[in-house]
Amino acid sequence: MTEDLSPAERYAAARKRAAEQATALASFREMYDFGLDPFQIEACQALEAGKGVLVAAPTGSGKTIVGEFAVHLALQQGKKCFYTTPIKALSNQKYQDLAKRYGAEQVGLLTGDNSVNSDAPVVVMTTEVLRNMLYAGSQSLLNLGYVVMDEVHYLSDRFRGAVWEEVIIHLQESVTLVSLSATVSNAEEFGDWLDTVRGDTEVIVSEHRPVPLFQHVLAGRRMYDLFEEGEGSKKAVNPDLTRMARMEASRPSYQDRRRGRHMREADRERERRQRSRIWTPGRPEVIERLDSEGLLPAITFIFSRAACEAAVQQCLYAGLRLNDEDARAKVRAIVEERTAAIPDEDLHVLGYYEWLEGLERGIAAHHAGMLPTFKEVVEELFVRGLVKAVFATETLALGINMPARSVVLEKLVKWNGEQHADITPGEYTQLTGRAGRRGIDVEGHAVVLWQRGFSPEYLAGLAGTRTYPLRSSFKPSYNMAVNLVEQFGRHRSRELLETSFAQFQADRSVVGISRQVQKNEEGLAGYKESMTCHLGDFEEYARLRRELKDRETELAKQGAAQRRAQAAAALEKLKPGDVIHVPTGKFAGLALVLDPGLPAGRSNGHRGFEHHDGPRPLVLTAERQVKRLASIDFPVPVEALERMRIPKSFNPRSPQSRRDLASALRTKAGHIVPDRHKKKGRSQAADDREIARLRAELRAHPCHGCSEREDHARWAERYYRLKRDTGQLERRIEGRTNTIARTFDRIVKLLTEMDYLRGDEVTEHGKRLARLYGELDLLASECLRDGVWEGLNPAELAACVSALVFEARAADDALAPKLPSGKAKAALGEMVRIWGRLDALEEEFRINQAEGVGQREPDLGFAWIAYQWASGKGLDEVLREAEMPAGDFVRWCKQVIDVLGQIAAATPTDSTVGRNARKAVDAVRRGVVAYSSVG
Repeated sequence: MTEDLSPAERYAAARKRAAEQATALASFREMYDFGLDPFQIEACQALEAGKGVLVAAPTGSGKTIVGEFAVHLALQQGKKCFYTTPIKALSNQKYQDLAKRYGAEQVGLLTGDNSVNSDAPVVVMTTEVLRNMLYAGSQSLLNLGYVVMDEVHYLSDRFRGAVWEEVIIHLQESVTLVSLSATVSNAEEFGDWLDTVRGDTEVIVSEHRPVPLFQHVLAGRRMYDLFEEGEGSKKAVNPDLTRMARMEASRPSYQDRRRGRHMREADRERERRQRSRIWTPGRPEVIERLDSEGLLPAITFIFSRAACEAAVQQCLYAGLRLNDEDARAKVRAIVEERTAAIPDEDLHVLGYYEWLEGLERGIAAHHAGMLPTFKEVVEELFVRGLVKAVFATETLALGINMPARSVVLEKLVKWNGEQHADITPGEYTQLTGRAGRRGIDVEGHAVVLWQRGFSPEYLAGLAGTRTYPLRSSFKPSYNMAVNLVEQFGRHRSRELLETSFAQFQADRSVVGISRQVQKNEEGLAGYKESMTCHLGDFEEYARLRRELKDRETELAKQGAAQRRAQAAAALEKLKPGDVIHVPTGKFAGLALVLDPGLPAGRSNGHRGFEHHDGPRPLVLTAERQVKRLASIDFPVPVEALERMRIPKSFNPRSPQSRRDLASALRTKAGHIVPDRHKKKGRSQAADDREIARLRAELRAHPCHGCSEREDHARWAERYYRLKRDTGQLERRIEGRTNTIARTFDRIVKLLTEMDYLRGDEVTEHGKRLARLYGELDLLASECLRDGVWEGLNPAELAACVSALVFEARAADDALAPKLPSGKAKAALGEMVRIWGRLDALEEEFRINQAEGVGQREPDLGFAWIAYQWASGKGLDEVLREAEMPAGDFVRWCKQVIDVLGQIAAATPTDSTVGRNARKAVDAVRRGVVAYSSVG
């Protein structure tokens, strides 16, 4: 080819090659034994040109290469580079990778647990660590040239997302930002914002997967391709799957078959044949099938921890073995080396031997409930090819590097914390993105199991949609407010917050709403014309009709509120031992009151679980269930039908105890027929003067006699509905402008009221709050201020601090949690009272917890466990009482350690609480908590 070029062209090409050889990118490319993709080269060139970059590319496409180039540039230029990740596991993994490439002396690690070589030119850290450095004005920020934010799409996370925006906003302008994200549908919008707050930012979006992904459905013994083979970008759903779904939908149910007993023999035979082809294969069957097709290693996503563990057991019981003797020996050697620090008695408690048996056979579970050390071992063995089948919850898809040849999804529905919901296209992309290992696999495979009611078209929609928008979850917090005011003053802080991505998105959305308002105003003019009446002012007549309707609705609501108040008053009179009839709801019927569950401050002589939203009696139903009921279960007043003695030995956790008491309840009161609540008498509307006046005015109005009155009324109804909608849109526009700044203003007012701020001055109390990070930062600060934790020993302090971090996975308020006695119990009670005071203040200053701002109620569910562990109790005893997996126990302990460390740092060095906080850290950081390197 060069022979065809002219001398001038050859000279130009030679100069270009020489210029490329002189770049940092050229020396960087020589460090890898594979060529870089076009999007990687484009991003690296932009970085070398001094621009910031946002790289949005699929999982496994190699976008971290761009982050590593930032490290390379920093070292070449004699600057620092901070590489941030969302989770400690990913930080540890990245630290190992970079230390291997650049040498351990050049790379450091900073997480909540570990600090290794923190003054190195390259430091890997969790994003929260960098945020804390920025607020503290750390000396480590000097000479910082580059910050890599891996998995930057985490800023959508409603609990932690704000941290990413805080870092992006507060980094010095001289720092070049490298943002690495999963494929998001609004990367350009995010890039525009980065351009606004960080300066020149190149947006590089790659939809290309380096390893192509094939989609399948496993039904019965056969694996079907989801899409037909064909040309063009528009793929057609496999007609075999469509036909099977249609046949299954038309198949008569059991009841239908009972009704039509005289089915023709041919129909029965066809149904039998159909059923023999379509079923949901069992877990061992799926793994065997993948193995026979050469599709292992595989990750099977199951949206339940217990189901992941059950899946491993099912494979073991089925005799599945995916490793030969040589592989088994390697597994045992690695496992024994990694778990050598764990005492034998703890290994037994942690289910080590059952776990090891699965690993030796090449099968494992992976979920947040596992001990972090165990999870790390599974990850290492999977990457080495010694574990070939992993059953995991979706948390694996969001973090560490564990690519597989295949990904299996059992269902397309998962529990989202409130209900079972369909997975989104974004979640499907994230989960299946693990399939296909670059440099190892020619193709990746996503397999979905056939389920009853399966829709191939729905799956095709999930597989073919790339809608994963990045939505800001940024909200100001108390800690953020005092840190900002201390650094910038109130006015500048407010301006900074208005540069957030949240405000950027809110302002952009206003444009579309404004257009809708204009359209609505045109529609209102048309409706007004259509409701014109020749007899009089129909707008006035319609207003009278609406006022009448609104008044009738208001009276109906007042009646309902009155009935609710009567029902609540009746509940407050209940006592333990009262036999009642629950009038409605899931637990309607006979019940025995165990605890009246009165609101805080109205004990009625009983010590019960306190509630702030009205009485919530704890009852035993005639069906042996112990449940805490709510006011919604009592739409009418309830009264005691009978009295029963509750035995002192009664234990609501014991099935036998519940059975005996429920039997006594049925014997005692089963024959009683409850009185139905009397119907209310004459309605309020009948005697209301305002309603009588409005009806008289309506009848006297000229338009009342119009023959087209109802036609005009329909146009008037549309007019008022559209007018109401337009008013709501206008309020949304008003509400979305400066929303973040207005929330900040309310927080500042509350902090000023509490003497944390005085204008632009941060008080001593405020300086303490500035060092307390966490969801309950203000509550922790108030506890220190009021001396709530003075006089507690380290174990008691750990118990109290646990209430600031712990949140139960499922809301189970049936029983009050077990608490340590003495000073710890009194201190926990005082913490709840202080929270009540803060809650009232937040309501007064219109700080709304529903919007993610403010202090949730402290959860006392981990206090006894933290106390036991910090008191030196053994793992076996603590886990037995905790009734939670070891991984959860370790994670909560580490969060307790983190907050104890903050308390120690926020208090004077000679204070008792500070000393005891440091002692409590040592008391909690022992055993499994100490030798789990990630959490």
